[in-house]
Amino acid sequence: MMASHTFLSLLLFYLYTLHLVRPIHCSVGSNGFDTTSIPKEEFSEELLLKPLPDHKVLAHFHFTSTSPPSSSNGKHHHLFPKSIAQLVKKYKIRELELSFTQGRWNYDRWGASDPLSTANAKPPGVELWALFDIPTKEEIDATWRNLTHSLSGLFCASINFLESSTSHSTPLWGFLPNDGDLRYGALPREAVCTENLTPWLKLLPCRDKAGIASLLDRPSIYRGHYHSQRLKLRSDRLNGIVIEQTLSVVLQPSDRTSWSLHQLFKKSLTGKCALAKSSKVFLEIEGNLGSQNENILELVGDADMVTNDQHDHSTIYQYNVERYSEHEALDIRVNWKNPLQVSFPQAPLHASRFLMGSGNERGSIAISLQSARNTTKGLYDGSNNCFTRVVIFQVVPWYVKVYYHTLRIYVDGEIRDTKDVVEKINVTPSEDKVSPGTLEMMLRFPCRTISAALTLDFDKGFLHIDEYPPDANQGFDIPSALVSFPDFISRRIYPDSIRSPLLQSYKGRNVVKSYTEVLLVPLTTPDFSMPYNVITFTCTVLALYFGSMVNVLRRRVGEEERLAKSKDKRRPGLIPLLISKISNKVRGIKEDSANQSQSSQPILGPKVVFKVVLIALIAVLGHYFLNAN
Repeated sequence: MMASHTFLSLLLFYLYTLHLVRPIHCSVGSNGFDTTSIPKEEFSEELLLKPLPDHKVLAHFHFTSTSPPSSSNGKHHHLFPKSIAQLVKKYKIRELELSFTQGRWNYDRWGASDPLSTANAKPPGVELWALFDIPTKEEIDATWRNLTHSLSGLFCASINFLESSTSHSTPLWGFLPNDGDLRYGALPREAVCTENLTPWLKLLPCRDKAGIASLLDRPSIYRGHYHSQRLKLRSDRLNGIVIEQTLSVVLQPSDRTSWSLHQLFKKSLTGKCALAKSSKVFLEIEGNLGSQNENILELVGDADMVTNDQHDHSTIYQYNVERYSEHEALDIRVNWKNPLQVSFPQAPLHASRFLMGSGNERGSIAISLQSARNTTKGLYDGSNNCFTRVVIFQVVPWYVKVYYHTLRIYVDGEIRDTKDVVEKINVTPSEDKVSPGTLEMMLRFPCRTISAALTLDFDKGFLHIDEYPPDANQGFDIPSALVSFPDFISRRIYPDSIRSPLLQSYKGRNVVKSYTEVLLVPLTTPDFSMPYNVITFTCTVLALYFGSMVNVLRRRVGEEERLAKSKDKRRPGLIPLLISKISNKVRGIKEDSANQSQSSQPILGPKVVFKVVLIALIAVLGHYFLNAN
């Protein structure tokens, strides 16, 4: 009986072990999770080269990283940067864009309405905006402060200065339509250097060691006329997280008639990043020069594909980087047989901003709009009148006190009633040391308007001495204003045979927009040397007073001891003493008076007393005047 129970137990144990060691038909990732049903992370790298009319070259680097939604989002990643995923999850970011820009985009020469300039032309300094998936305003403000500190440490920049309520605003529709969950901030004076580029490159799977990012030569980049690096991310439950990292550089070739990829970056492209799904280089020629005017342009290097957009606005030459290696590097050379004479598409109105007035008390901000003279496109109202809508978004610091009731609008040199021109306006007045002023305004101009201008008067405020920066005499910056044209959409559609995230973004509905100049406002600054002079003078007087007093008090005992010792040393012998007594009797001098003459003189003489009294009087007067001031 016992043997049968033992046999059954062994049989059950054997069957159980077979069940455990049976083969498992699934795909297991490095982290131990089943990856058959989980979408994979992807990374792509692209470079677009574009000759400009003023013999410069635009190099636009575009990197895309995607992380599909999964339960392990933010914990386990293969290609996607873990730090960005953690930021999105912790701060509940729906959309974010951060840009570091050095220089200013030349809208007149480099284009203002093509998709590349519309999406990537940024204002000087740092610009940050974010959309949060948070219900209450208080939570959004607290999250914004924490986000600025995280980004500041991540990109080694002064983004944490945007945490203050005086440095960011809450636009409603002038910048981007939202429900009050948008925060916007800018630092016009922030310097851009390699300390910001290095952490930006660390977000790439291959960094700058392989692939297209290996062309990023620091001296070549920062020697350019314009440099802007941008990070944009979008997050939703359907598509996960998508990051776009772009770097736009405007370079000046040494030879205006001929340039190559190696001459621009001093490096060769020897292959793609091993982790990239696609790696492509595009050469975009504005217009249809490549296919129709062979006498103007000569390309050295066989392109894998040549195509035009749907409306023949540009010609695209595509080069697949995966076909090249260290033995055969990719080098695109462009030779101009004749000067490039083509005008890039412009915005309906060219915007510029400047200051009016003089002195340190008041002034005016003026925004000028000049017609590009290349289009009369617009909308039509019920009376069949053509008009163009312009949206102006402007943030002004609290110490520039703008009087919005002084708004004056001029159209073709004639002043107009604001009711006839302003279609929609939203004003958030500034509050001293609490929040900046925000202006969102939609204007409506006739299509044949040649010029328009609007002015706003302001007073200059006073800052506490602790609120002035180290270079206060240089002036204070007002961030760039954003001028957009909601009725004008910039898009280019290329054939579906070109699978490119960069060209795919061209198909989107990008509103034509441009940034104005940064204004430099001089404010009344105190004499920062006066506190230094007062401190120096007071310390000198106190040092002389106390030094003299201590010296006098300390020297009294020592002087007496020294005189006593010297008296003992100078005591004459017996014979000299007898001679002196005899001489004193002969001259009739008494011995007491002689002894008094030989005694030590008083230590506190009239000169010493006078010095002490004078120093004490100067100290009292200085203390009185300091308290009076």
